[in-house]
Amino acid sequence: MLESLSNKLQGIFSGMRSKGRLTEEDINSAMKEIRMALLEADVNFMVVKEFVAKTKERCMRAEVLDSLNPTQNVVKIVLDELTELLGGESPNFNFSSRIPNVIMMVGLQGSGKTTASAKLAYLLKKQNHQPLLCACDVYRPAAIDQLETLGNEIGVRVYRSESKDPVTIAKEGIRDAIDSMRDVVIIDTAGRLHVDEDMMAEAEAIRDAVQPERIYMVVDAMTGQDVVNVAQAFAERVDFDGVIMSKMDGDARGGGALSIRQVTGKPIMYISSGEKPDSLEAFHPDRMAKRILGMGDMVSFIENAVASADAKVEEDEAMRMATGNLNLNDFIEINRRIHKVGGIQKMVAALPGGDKALASGKLDTKALDRMEVIISSMTAEEREKPELLNGSRRLRIAKGAGVSVSDVNQVIKKFNEAKKLIKRQMAGMNGMSTKNKKGGKKGKGRRGRLNMPGIGGMSVNDLKNLQKMMDE
Repeated sequence: MLESLSNKLQGIFSGMRSKGRLTEEDINSAMKEIRMALLEADVNFMVVKEFVAKTKERCMRAEVLDSLNPTQNVVKIVLDELTELLGGESPNFNFSSRIPNVIMMVGLQGSGKTTASAKLAYLLKKQNHQPLLCACDVYRPAAIDQLETLGNEIGVRVYRSESKDPVTIAKEGIRDAIDSMRDVVIIDTAGRLHVDEDMMAEAEAIRDAVQPERIYMVVDAMTGQDVVNVAQAFAERVDFDGVIMSKMDGDARGGGALSIRQVTGKPIMYISSGEKPDSLEAFHPDRMAKRILGMGDMVSFIENAVASADAKVEEDEAMRMATGNLNLNDFIEINRRIHKVGGIQKMVAALPGGDKALASGKLDTKALDRMEVIISSMTAEEREKPELLNGSRRLRIAKGAGVSVSDVNQVIKKFNEAKKLIKRQMAGMNGMSTKNKKGGKKGKGRRGRLNMPGIGGMSVNDLKNLQKMMDE
């Protein structure tokens, strides 16, 4: 999402850096290019006009033009204004003392509302809530079955009723949540292909009947400026509290994401990139602005890594990790951990300039998958004792995996390099020693066990400390 805009903005700043000092004419030219890039991304015209005016005013000040690094100051100003455009501070949803809290989902048909309801339930479940999904879309064929299927996949109960009245179903769902000790009810309402009076009246009736703590409007990020018009209509009638942007991984222009906060005054609460239940994430304006400007988003990546990493493992396995005495089974485990947080693509995309590296096509994003296929062709003994891999064994493995011996040799080489790297990281970060001060046996570390490396040999605590440093 917004890759084209990101590339254009980065190109504009790259051209400015080559000039050293900047004149007013340079600023004017850059602002014209930024205006065009935003309009081509389908950002609302009035939003673009105001954004460029505010940005230009700040960039024209003497302290910017006369500074030692004016381009860097301009980039900082654009980052600040883009963050403000997207909402400024990250929005929060504080649960009330009411049991259950009720969240109502509204939006057009096809916006991804039912899927977003399930994803939100999954996210709340991970936060130790007990959500209940309530199926109130009685019009779209198989809508209730779809929600129930999604609920089964994530282990969240779905309330369905024989009633054809959405208001009655919503009330029944809340009563069921009270009886079954659920603290959150997510109501999936019906949508239409376009805004009409019946849909709005029904949404108002459900809202008045259940008095939800939050109303979230789900919008398709790929619909461009149309999403702003739809959001305005819902804001006037239903007065929703926030937006969930679905399909953020699409290839459309996506300017609606940059327009909706400014036009409606409603914050973007969550964004969804992908079909998996865990693809819904809280929206952070500052992180999205950095992504658009090619500055990466390591904070979000580290948060996902911390969430997916196991805190502890058995002592012998942890000690093997800490000392760098890995075997090829551990290598596969590290590979799978990378996949858990989105794969090598997401890891690279989180780095500054990572989007360009992915767009260049030079990054081999399938390398880890091929590596696992090759390792899987080895015997259990060979995976545990890689030193056994002589020439004849490597030839057999290559034939079994359908690759060349050279490919097998590359895997072994990368494995040996990883062992050295992880050994250095663990020795430096965890302060581990194979002997204690008295020259005794290997210690167990804090609490009698060692932390399991989360990504590339970094422990969960290491990741949390890095996250804290970046937040500061």
